[in-house]
Amino acid sequence: MSQAKSDDGLVAKWANYSMRNPKLVYRYLFYISLAAFLLISLFPIYWLFVIALTSPDNMSNIWFLPRGFNIGVFIDIFQTTPFHWYVLNSLIIASVTTALVLLFASLAGYVFGRMEFRFRRPLMLAVLAISYFPAAAYLLPLFRLLTGNISVFGISSPDLFNTHIGIVIPLLGITMPLAIFILTTFYGQIPDGLEDAARIEGTTRLGALFRVIMPLSAPGVATAGVLTFITVYNEFFFSFLMNDGEVSNGAPLVWGMLRFQERFQVNYGEMAAASLVATIPIVILVIFAQERIVSGLTSGALKE
Repeated sequence: MSQAKSDDGLVAKWANYSMRNPKLVYRYLFYISLAAFLLISLFPIYWLFVIALTSPDNMSNIWFLPRGFNIGVFIDIFQTTPFHWYVLNSLIIASVTTALVLLFASLAGYVFGRMEFRFRRPLMLAVLAISYFPAAAYLLPLFRLLTGNISVFGISSPDLFNTHIGIVIPLLGITMPLAIFILTTFYGQIPDGLEDAARIEGTTRLGALFRVIMPLSAPGVATAGVLTFITVYNEFFFSFLMNDGEVSNGAPLVWGMLRFQERFQVNYGEMAAASLVATIPIVILVIFAQERIVSGLTSGALKE
C-alpha cells in the first residue's frame, strides 16, 4: 500500500515537473529518441566492422569489440573473387534502370499530374496498388516469361537469362509506381502559365516537359532517381534469379556476396568486409544528393 502511494507520488511529481518545464522535457525526449534511432541505425554497420576485423580463427564468442585487427580482409575480397566487377555490374544495372524509370515515369507523371481525363484518380490508385504487390507473387511468371518458356501464337518470349536487360525489365515494373507518384505530385504543382508560355514559343508538350517542367521539378526528379537507384542496387530476388552467378554473364552484387559462402564453410569476415565495401557507392550518392532528397521529400508533401 505504502509502495503504491510512493509510486503514485513519483508519477505525480514527474507530471508536475513536466507541466512546469515542458521545453526541458521535450528536449530530453528528443535526445532519447535520437539516441535510440542512432543505435538502431548504426549498430548493424558497427557490427559488420567488428566481424570484418576479427580474424577467422577468433570468430566465435565475439563481444562488442573485434578479436584482432584483420585489416587485410578488405584486400582479400578483391583477390579471392572479382568483387569489383560484381559491384560494377550492379552499378550498370542500377544506372540503366534509373534512367529508364525517370524517362517513362516522367511521361506518366506528366499525364497524371497535368492532364484531365476520365478515371484519372482510379488509374493512379491502381498504379500505387501495384507497388504494394510482393515481388515473390510474380517471381515465377516473370522468370518463365523472361527465359523463353512462354509462347503466344507460336512465338516464344525472348530468353534474357544471364543478361542485364533480364534484370532491368522486372525492376522497372517494381520501381516505376513510386517514381510516377513522386513526379505526378511535382509536375502537378508547376503553374500552367509556364507551360503555356513555352508552347506559345513553339515547343511541343514533350518539349515543355523536358525543357520547362523537369528542370523546375529537379528536387522531385532527383528524389525519384536516388530512391530508384538505391532500390535496384540493393535488390535481391531478380538479381539472384535471372543470373547464374558468373561475373562474365553480368552477375550483380548479390552473387559477389554469395561467393564467400562455400559448401561447408562461410567466410563471415570476408562477407562482412564485402558488405561494407558495397555500401560505399550508396553512401557517396546520398552524401551528394541529400539536399535534393530532403528538398524533394518535403516539397512533395506541400501543395500550394
